[in-house]
Formats: sequence, C-alpha cells, structure tokens
Amino acid sequence: MPKHKRIGTKYTGVFCVDLANGDQTIFIRYKKDRKLIEEKAGRKTQGWTAAKANRLRTERLAGKSESNTEKRSKEREAKRVKGNLWTFRRLFEEYLSSRPDLKGRANDERRFKSYLEKDFGNKKPEEITHFDIKQLRLRLTKKKLKPATVRHALEVLRRLSNFAFKHNLCAGIPFVIEMPQVNNIQTEDLTSEQIDKLLHVLNEESDIQVANLVRFALFTGMRRGEIFNLKWSDINFQNKIIRIRNPKGGQDVTIPLNEPTEKVLTTHPNIGSDYVFPGLNGGRRNNCTRPMKRIKEKADLPHDFRMFHGLRHVFASQLASSGKVDLYKLQTLMTHKSPLMTQRYAHLRSDTLMQASNVISDIIKQEKEVIEIEQHRTKNGK
Repeated sequence: MPKHKRIGTKYTGVFCVDLANGDQTIFIRYKKDRKLIEEKAGRKTQGWTAAKANRLRTERLAGKSESNTEKRSKEREAKRVKGNLWTFRRLFEEYLSSRPDLKGRANDERRFKSYLEKDFGNKKPEEITHFDIKQLRLRLTKKKLKPATVRHALEVLRRLSNFAFKHNLCAGIPFVIEMPQVNNIQTEDLTSEQIDKLLHVLNEESDIQVANLVRFALFTGMRRGEIFNLKWSDINFQNKIIRIRNPKGGQDVTIPLNEPTEKVLTTHPNIGSDYVFPGLNGGRRNNCTRPMKRIKEKADLPHDFRMFHGLRHVFASQLASSGKVDLYKLQTLMTHKSPLMTQRYAHLRSDTLMQASNVISDIIKQEKEVIEIEQHRTKNGK
C-alpha cells in the first residue's frame, strides 16, 4: 500500500490511515504461511471499526476466511477456467468457424439462438440430463412448433456434442438423444393437363429469364440452390453434360443435358453474366419468389404446390411413372445421396409395372377367345 501515516489502535495488527476527505481506512496485518499479508478491511463511513477489523484478522489467522488477495486470485482462476470451458455457446462458435462453407448455416444460427442458447448456452455437453432434453422438447412443443422444427433443434444440439467428442474438446452428451418421429415426406405432382397449362403460361410470360428458369427446373429436376449457382462454364454443350457444383449430397456431380433443356439454354439470353440465371447486376440470384408466385397463380396450380420443390418432384414422378427409368438411374438424375430418398417414387414405377404386367391378362383373354372360336367352329363342322 502507498506510504501514509499509520495510526495504531488498541488491537494488534490493526491500524488506520486518514484520508483527505476526513474519512479513515482501516487495515489489518498478519502472517500466514510465513508470509506477511497486509490488506484493507474497509472505511469508517462503510461501517468499519477497529474492533470489527480485529475480528476479521482473527478469522484470517484461523483460516476461516480468505484474504482479498486470495479471493482475487481465485476469481482470476475461475475466469480463466470458465474461458476454457467448452460450453455449447463456445462449441457453436467453434463449429461455425471450422465450417465456413456450411450449408444451412443461417438456419443453424437461427435455431441455436431461438431454441437453445438461453437454456443450453452456458452448459457443457456432459452436464446435459434426460430431464433437460425432455424440458426442451416440451417447451418447443408448447410453442406449437412442428415436429420437424423440434427435430432440427435437437439435431443442432446432437451435432455440437458429436463435434466436441470427435475433436477431443470435451466429453459429449452422456446419452443418445431420442429424436421425434417426423413423417413430412411430401411428394408433389402435377397432371398432364396442369403441366400443359404451366408451359402455356411460360410461353406467355414477359420475363424470359424467369420463364426459362422454370422450364429448366421442370426439365432437369435440379434444386433451387443448384440452379441459382449454375454458371455457363458448367454447361458442356459438346458432351451434353451439366455440372452441378456442391450439391446437397456433397461432391460435384454431372447430369445429362437432355434435349428440352438444351433447347432452353440455346435460346436463353446471355446478359454477360457468369451465371445462367443471374440476379440483380449480374450476380448470383438469391430468390424469385414474386415471379414464381405470379406464374403459379396464372397456371392455377394447387395452393400448396411449392414451385421449386414441386417441379423437382414432377420431374422425378414423370420419369418413374414412364416405366423406362429404373430407380438407380432416377437416383443418379436426382443426385440423391441415398437410395432411400428415391424410394418415395417406387410406387409410381410399381404402378407402371403392374399395368405392363396386366397386359398378360389381355393376351390370355384374347387367346381364350381364339380357342373358344376354334372350338365352336370344330363343333359346328361336325
């Protein structure tokens, strides 16, 4: 402490220092572990007296309380330890920084902040209990969120736990999170009449860029993001191939450039952008919600028909129901990572195969009629 005139008291190891404002600061002095410790007890205006300071000194000597220096040291250590704790908040930040190209990043950030950060942000994975997960599911359900949304939130939690364990940052959640069952597979389709009307509306559409974009989606079955990312350099007219960059499945893939798609592209206006269907100023397109809605309404498509998702399903459904494309080829064209995704169209192919199989019934019926006629002729001939 700075050198000031010390005023002794009747208590050993207790002294005061006068302050310029008329107040006094009371100090205590003692030895602990052969080390001389001198610390401030408090000011008189704060209610401190020599007797009170002496009681504090007695506690310090008896080891019943810690010195200010020891307290500050422990606080610093606690802060250091806390800074090194792998809480879910810190894990989430580390996870995002390690995955700069993460798809669905914005969705994960929204889910974490909206559903997880408040209750789980300061917790470590190994601290999570079954009750915590149960309460989270109950809270999200009370908000009337869809089962798929609840599942997505739990997926983020599970992904962070796996990330921590995989990279040896800390222990993960000590149990398997039971995910809610979700059956939200929605396979949209259009009738031949609806497709014809849609194509007619596209022929009348004034925005050629958007009209061709819709045609392209219908003829290729490509996803919204894949179409927005498509560049002219991805189109190989000579070998009739389209390269899809970083699709949902992961690695770049190629699909055939079929005739109707090639016709769309060869007549499509190139405005000097690298992108086939550019947005404003020739950059990557971010959306086309309004023109899509306009086209959907003009074509009288179902209210719940999702344009990009729906057109992709229409593409797959038409191929599956043709009976000319097996599920393996369909999986390749749809760039499905798992055949389970393609399996949703299996019933369409089964229906077509059943129709083909039923042809035998017609053949048998015809053969039976021929036999009956021959038998009738033979009988009459006798």
